[in-house]
Amino acid sequence: MESKPLDPKGKLYLIPTRLGDDVPLEVLPISIKKVLEQVNHYIVENEKPARRFIKKVSPSKSQRSLIIHTVNKYTDATEIPTYLNPCLNGQSIGLLSDAGCPGIADPGAEVVRLAHEKGIQVTPLVGPSSILLAMMSSGMNGQSFSFNGYLPIDKNERKATIKNLEKNSLEKNQSQIFIETPYRNDKMLDDLKSILHPSTRLCIASDITLTTEYIVTKTIEDWKNEEIELHKKPTIFIIQRDY
Repeated sequence: MESKPLDPKGKLYLIPTRLGDDVPLEVLPISIKKVLEQVNHYIVENEKPARRFIKKVSPSKSQRSLIIHTVNKYTDATEIPTYLNPCLNGQSIGLLSDAGCPGIADPGAEVVRLAHEKGIQVTPLVGPSSILLAMMSSGMNGQSFSFNGYLPIDKNERKATIKNLEKNSLEKNQSQIFIETPYRNDKMLDDLKSILHPSTRLCIASDITLTTEYIVTKTIEDWKNEEIELHKKPTIFIIQRDY
């Protein structure tokens, strides 16, 4: 008797989500809806927004059928490898961030690393990334850029980091991208105005894809004459010094 071939492994789908309260299929391709309707196992940053997103995109999908594991700062790292077991048994898994693309400035990157180690096919789906959308809209160097995540909170370390990013931008002709906790955005802008050279360009990209979207690039000298409100608004900062 011939032995049956082993079931193929399932895939790990990297599923982008909205950046805010957009109508889902105005900013997401129909392929995401199709995957959500097929997949019941999910690894997510937080369960409540993940369930809300799935219901919004696929209202007819049974919430009871969903098997959801969370990966965030509270997760026991030793448990994460077991979350991929359904893939090893032939069932696909969806990886979701709270907003934007999973694995980019997101704890889901660890899940993707483990999937590669286990020989699981990783399939990224198309969707919005605030980092790339801001870079596209900035008018700065899109051939060479660096994403630097969150800058230090300590005042002296923060100042040194900002100056170093500006130096790297000038020496490497490289755009420097970073983010801040939304309730500290206004303080970040004040720091940039006081620390950076007047000729350095700064792009502020806030509420990307929303009706309140604000994307503007000016020199620091010009920003000093502007008063804007960024408090609690998801914002990307990009700087480039050309001379």
